[in-house]
Amino acid sequence: MHIAILTFEGFNELDSFIALGILNRVKKPDWRVSLCCPAPEVTSMNGVTVRAQSTLEEASSADAVIVGSGMKTREIVRDPELMARVALQPGRQLIGAQCSGTLVLARLGLLGDVPACTDLTTKPWVQEAGVEVLNQPFFARGDVATAGGCLASAYLAAWVIARSQGREAAAAALHYVAPVGEKDAYVAQAIGNITPFLPG
Repeated sequence: MHIAILTFEGFNELDSFIALGILNRVKKPDWRVSLCCPAPEVTSMNGVTVRAQSTLEEASSADAVIVGSGMKTREIVRDPELMARVALQPGRQLIGAQCSGTLVLARLGLLGDVPACTDLTTKPWVQEAGVEVLNQPFFARGDVATAGGCLASAYLAAWVIARSQGREAAAAALHYVAPVGEKDAYVAQAIGNITPFLPG
């Protein structure tokens, strides 16, 4: 299973790296998590430069895609050539977005009448795109999920794991990264946030 984390120039490290770290707690031979970037290297909003592990085009064949946020998202969604490289397929892929990544999904027409979560800065831009913004950290309908707030990236990662490997695998991944002395409470809260949006 390939999970692609779309990571653009000006990306927010918390969104991409927290999801990457939690998703990689699943240790299976066919499990691969990669930062998918529009260029061989991208630099974060705080000056951290990373090398792409895969391309935007490869995300179209991934089993799951998480769209991270960043300080240049409004520029990205105004770039038709760049947006044309992002070809996602709900129904075949699990698709999630974090904070301003929700704006990318909105501009791609992947939200429709589905309400979404985002950060407070991005909220008016997502609303301008015709999407209802919820005051909660996580929401999913079917194969599309959104999260609001940098640390809500853990919920997106847990949702992808739960959908593909089961809730126990998601809880185990969260337990590993949770603060000592708070592990049970942290896992309970995180799993509680995603459970209403899991099938069955």
